[in-house]
Amino acid sequence: MSADFASINLTHHFLIAMPSLEDASFAKSVIYLCEHNERGAMGLIINKPGDMSLRHLFDKVELPLRREDLMQSNVLHGGPVQTERGFVLHDPVVAENAAKDTPIYASTLSVPGGLAMTTSRDVLEALSGGAGPRRVLVTLGYAAWGQGQLESEIGENSWLTVQADLDVIFDTPIQERYARALSLLGLQPWMLSTEAGHA
Repeated sequence: MSADFASINLTHHFLIAMPSLEDASFAKSVIYLCEHNERGAMGLIINKPGDMSLRHLFDKVELPLRREDLMQSNVLHGGPVQTERGFVLHDPVVAENAAKDTPIYASTLSVPGGLAMTTSRDVLEALSGGAGPRRVLVTLGYAAWGQGQLESEIGENSWLTVQADLDVIFDTPIQERYARALSLLGLQPWMLSTEAGHA
């Protein structure tokens, strides 16, 4: 691996799939990278709706959902790893008297750049009670890469990368997120050719 790739950190970036990436899990996907370091990377696909509503998910875990703003939300397919496990991407929430960066939930990864990703049930319990983070995106499953794997895929032109924009995650309809993420790079989907040299 080159020194250039060894030093890149794409935490809080989007990975945008190139048209040549035809893997069923990742074709036309936009992934928010929650963590990227020398050991590998982990992220959540933000534009692939699953077949379950958030309301149904709460029924399954035997919690009522009292947040009207979330009633119509879809649970997304976050990636091919641990597809039975829930991941909640959300605005950071801290306890009132805690240090600024102390998460309030039992199992939370604070993402440098402004978001948090929680896997513990307590965040669902907070949402159930009508509280919890203001903005949330819930997935089943996640995407992961081993050491050097993501860098290699980027080198093979499988992914474009751009600094994440929270409006794309929380305020853009799911079906428009791919085009919107590309627009952060000044691109539109039709500009990306599936054949190299024929753009």
